[in-house]
Amino acid sequence: MVKVYEINGVRPVVHPSAYVHPSAVLIGDVIVGPRCYIGPLASMRGDFGRLILEEGANLQDTCVMHGFPGDDTVVEVDGHIGHGAVLHGCRIKRNAMVGMNAVVMDKAVVGEESIVAAMSFVKAGMIIPPRSMVMGAPAKVMRDLTDKDIAWKSFGTRQYHDLAIRSMQTMREVDALLEVEPDRARIDLGPDMHAPKDTK
Repeated sequence: MVKVYEINGVRPVVHPSAYVHPSAVLIGDVIVGPRCYIGPLASMRGDFGRLILEEGANLQDTCVMHGFPGDDTVVEVDGHIGHGAVLHGCRIKRNAMVGMNAVVMDKAVVGEESIVAAMSFVKAGMIIPPRSMVMGAPAKVMRDLTDKDIAWKSFGTRQYHDLAIRSMQTMREVDALLEVEPDRARIDLGPDMHAPKDTK
């Protein structure tokens, strides 16, 4: 059962095609669009500003979204938010990626098809141009992204589209096995879900 809480008469909205892990917490003015994936222990605390995940976005394990009163925090279509990232009052544009444990602050905008590297700190108000690689604390634009870079990012996001479907169809709470069974199966993602050699 997903942990969803109303506050001040406003409750979260989750599209039926989105997957939200049961340990994630959604509070108040939260809007989760179609085909989104929200991972374990993610927090979307819409008790001040509105939080929006647009179609196909993912918010991975232990991510936090929050914002100031009256502001929207938005991850646009196919936005990809890596494990442990924090988004506060910012906008992540279409097909952009925020790496693991990165922080993006108030009024910052991560441009379309840009990548914020893991552990980076994007300061308040920073406007990142489209197709940029950004890294550091404070974050700086390091270079333009290539078509190959963007293809790699898009491939990873498609894996999360698939994960949302697989999670809805097959994930269930069970008791752990006490030992490894003989010929233990591996998770089969199919041939289309393995990274092509030229994008590694």
